[in-house]
Amino acid sequence: MTRTATAFLVGFAACGFLLATVAAKWSPTKPAPTLDVYYPGSESIASDEMRVVALGTGMPSPRPKQAAACWLVELGNGDKFLFDLGAGCHERLAAQKIPYDYIDKVFIGHLHVDHMGDLPSFWLGGTTMNRLTPLRVWGPSGHAPEYGTAHALDLMQQMYIWDIGTRGGVIDFRGGELEVTEFPFDGVNAVIYEENGVVIRSIPAVHGLDGAVSFILEWKGLKFVYGSDTIPNKWYVEHAKGADFAVHECFLPPPLLVTKQGFAPQEALMVGTQGHTSPEQFGKVMSLVKPRLAVGYHFFNDFDIEPEVRRRARKTYDGPLDLATDYMVWNVTKKEIRTRMSAIDEDIWPGPALKKKNPPDTSKVIPFSDFTKSGVLAFPEVVQPLFDEINEKYGTDIKPIFAE
Repeated sequence: MTRTATAFLVGFAACGFLLATVAAKWSPTKPAPTLDVYYPGSESIASDEMRVVALGTGMPSPRPKQAAACWLVELGNGDKFLFDLGAGCHERLAAQKIPYDYIDKVFIGHLHVDHMGDLPSFWLGGTTMNRLTPLRVWGPSGHAPEYGTAHALDLMQQMYIWDIGTRGGVIDFRGGELEVTEFPFDGVNAVIYEENGVVIRSIPAVHGLDGAVSFILEWKGLKFVYGSDTIPNKWYVEHAKGADFAVHECFLPPPLLVTKQGFAPQEALMVGTQGHTSPEQFGKVMSLVKPRLAVGYHFFNDFDIEPEVRRRARKTYDGPLDLATDYMVWNVTKKEIRTRMSAIDEDIWPGPALKKKNPPDTSKVIPFSDFTKSGVLAFPEVVQPLFDEINEKYGTDIKPIFAE
């Protein structure tokens, strides 16, 4: 037998053994040995692992397929962080099946609505979704106090005073507490958070006005960088170097802003290269940063758009690259970075409260006026049996507000 024939038979046998080994892992009655889809709530996070979920990756206005900017980072120490909370992302966050008490740390890159538009929904809506932990928010200052995060969130609380007034005396409202930390926007690699072995730094970004930042999270030798919105700048290039996972905006190229978005040519050039980062600029940034994985976002990732964005990014960058869309998931360890898509449960319900609920503080109830009360149809014959049912089942003695 010739050497070639022998090599062929050995190779064929090895291939057959490999196929048999793989086939042996499968069973008609047991779960598949490998899953290419992430099912939220079904997988542990290893003690040295980071999981990143893209919850908002689209353009400034949300659409059914893509919400505005939002990224979830989950660590093996139990910590979870949100970077931006753009319009439309709250429902994607709900689909992750995480009890709201676990999600209490939000970092806002700047105050555009597509980066913080769902903050009110997550903050106040979370109080009815069993969050009993105060919500902590970090965000940058501006060129004047009224352009900073603290001022914006103070006005947000004033704007939603009616909403707060309806909840405070009716439910356990501890989750409605808002703790705001404003830090200087011009801090360069400045530590803004350091707890439980996690360090988060901010670097200046160039977008809109003074007061935009990017974030760097480091934990157990892993480095996550989130640009939020910025055109290429020296701070990102310098301080994102060595990142395991580097997110940077990769906006629609100017020709597509004209044909798809309806921009005038001047608008397309100014917005697409001077206010945002084109794919070619994105690629150039990543060619200097050299991360283990570069991730581009902030464009409508359609079947006819993604190839063109990728082609243009590849003009200036030839390293590892993912172009994000909503529900994309990455498992990051020192050994590997795994990319998958997440399954979506559209019938999601909130997780349980992780603390014992306190009785509502009825002293905070704001009473109806006599005029409004005069319009109530109490229907005691219908309502009282409902109260009786609950009181009997749970040993309570709750009485209706409108008894007659």
